[in-house]
Amino acid sequence: MKEGGSHCSAWWRSLSRICEGVGEGVGSWFDNNIRRVRGNGRGTFFWHDIWVGEIPLKLKFPRLFDLSVDKECSVEKMRRELGAVDERGRVWRRRLMAWEEESVRECFMLFHNIVFQKHVEDTWQWLLDLIHGYSVRGAYRFLTTSTELVDRYQVVDIWHQQIPSKVLVFVDKCQKGVK
Repeated sequence: MKEGGSHCSAWWRSLSRICEGVGEGVGSWFDNNIRRVRGNGRGTFFWHDIWVGEIPLKLKFPRLFDLSVDKECSVEKMRRELGAVDERGRVWRRRLMAWEEESVRECFMLFHNIVFQKHVEDTWQWLLDLIHGYSVRGAYRFLTTSTELVDRYQVVDIWHQQIPSKVLVFVDKCQKGVK
């Protein structure tokens, strides 16, 4: 969402602020209404996605995250590498200290209570509509009718345009000279 930098349109900045939960009373509405559903673990980032517990593992184990060679690895790859003694040296940038090894054991224990489905891909689940999944209409309905306090100016700025949003973004970027 941060593409465009300081040269992006006001429309894009408003959308980014809503998605990032910045602004009066907006909260992290998008993040709060989506979750990762594990299948085989290949499509879920081990460190960045919330796939176990309530926070990403990069926040739960910050030291291990800093020492990790592959910060973009999948859950499936990390499970395989943490479980294989001969692979452990490839996971970390340097040899681990004793207290760091204890964190690795705690991290590896996360896998013991999780069932992975070998032939099922990981997916995202939209919590506001479990049957049909995410839709622009559903997100709009949530933002405009929710009891949560949402900055109405941002919602109106983004959704109530008289021309298609693709055209609006293109015209706005052309007017500002953004490539």
